[in-house]
Amino acid sequence: MKKEKNTKNSYPTFIEKSNEDFLVYVPDMDIYTEGTSLTDAIEMARDAIGLKGINLEDDGLELPEPSSSEQAIAKAKADADEFFDYSTGLLTYVDVDFAEYRLKHDNKMVRRNVTLPCWLNYAADKAQLNVSKVLQEALKETLAVDNSSTNISC
Repeated sequence: MKKEKNTKNSYPTFIEKSNEDFLVYVPDMDIYTEGTSLTDAIEMARDAIGLKGINLEDDGLELPEPSSSEQAIAKAKADADEFFDYSTGLLTYVDVDFAEYRLKHDNKMVRRNVTLPCWLNYAADKAQLNVSKVLQEALKETLAVDNSSTNISC
């Protein structure tokens, strides 16, 4: 039996208050972001990790394994400069389910041309049908898929 790939991970994340903002650093992903509150900073970190993760997957690259607290602190100290040291901030772990993130954020539409017999197009217009919606529903039923069945990025 094939083992399913784990799509959820938790990454060490530093959050440091600076003036009115909460600055965020995720060493394993080399991400910097910020929030207006602690809660917003955590949400921004989750969003940034999710976006970077699906971009890595789309490029055929592996997601980095989360480092230990000690490794994260060491990297944050090494990346510190004379202006800012994230290692003095709050260290927390931010979890992301990359498959779920992709489903929520990767729903862009793709334009396709469809050829229909004139009489069918006329009947659809007369019935005020949304042909795109009907086609989407028919394809999902025919292919026995739903939004959670695919891991494709366009």
